[in-house]
Amino acid sequence: MKVLLDECIDWRLAREIAGHEVATARQMGWTTIKNGELLKLATDAGFEAFVTVDRNLSFQQNIPALSFAVIVLSASSNRLAELKLLVPNLLVALDSAKPGTTFFVSVS
Repeated sequence: MKVLLDECIDWRLAREIAGHEVATARQMGWTTIKNGELLKLATDAGFEAFVTVDRNLSFQQNIPALSFAVIVLSASSNRLAELKLLVPNLLVALDSAKPGTTFFVSVS
C-alpha cells in the first residue's frame, strides 16, 4: 500500500511501517501545505492511506469523498518513541483500510 505520513509525524516512523511504500509530506515537498490541498495532492499522487496525528482532520475535511483512507494515530505525544508503540495496530489498520474511511489507532 502507498502510504503518506503527515509532516507532523517524525519521518523515522516510516522505517517501522514494513511491507508498505511509505513517503513523508516532507519528502514529497509538501511541507506547510494546508490539509485540503495536501489531501488533493495525495489523491493525485495515488496514495492509498494518509497517516496523521491531527484528530480534527476528520471533522474539517470530507473524508468519505477521498480516494484513500485516513489513519489518525492517538498517542500521549507525537514523539517517535510514543508513535512506535502504535505501529502494530497501525499495520492492522493499513491492512483493512478502505478509501473514504477514517481509522483511529491507539495502544490496545
